[in-house]
Amino acid sequence: MFKWFKTSTIDPLSVSMAGAKLGDRVLIVGCSDPSLIAALAAKTGLTGRTCAVDESLEAANKAGKVALSEGVLVETSRATLTALAFEDSSFDLVVLRDVLGRGEHSPDAVASEAGRVLRPGGRCLVIDTTARSGLAGILGGQPAPADRAVDPVAVLTSQDFVAARVLAEREGLRFAEAVKKNAGTLNRDTQP
Repeated sequence: MFKWFKTSTIDPLSVSMAGAKLGDRVLIVGCSDPSLIAALAAKTGLTGRTCAVDESLEAANKAGKVALSEGVLVETSRATLTALAFEDSSFDLVVLRDVLGRGEHSPDAVASEAGRVLRPGGRCLVIDTTARSGLAGILGGQPAPADRAVDPVAVLTSQDFVAARVLAEREGLRFAEAVKKNAGTLNRDTQP
């Protein structure tokens, strides 16, 4: 069939939960989902910027190849998740994809670094793979990763994000979000 009629393998739930739009500056930390990275780059378009980092060079390169095959621009690189090579307040949206509680870094350190590169008022979205529940879990859902039992709301709240909440748990994924405090926002403990 014609190339412009090809169907996408992108998960529409993850894309809609991210809420990226034309012109946004988006950073995806963790390249375990190359299709999501490509889909978010398609949303931000040529007027936006999409970057993806992973501690594995192989994972970052794979994400770049998938983006190229989808016809979108993504800057991919290898980076330590607690020392990202971006300036403070560089992004409108930071997506943490399966990185909290995995690997050698503490969830708080990863979330803190995400907060550093996120602009005040920007969103942080955590997408974690979880065990599927119900009939899907019984009939072949993936098991939950054993190396993490991290509460993303608690992690984000501990790093001075506000309005942290779980958005949904569906199709073996958990979505949580929070907003980086504006510089002028007073902490409730310091208000008169």
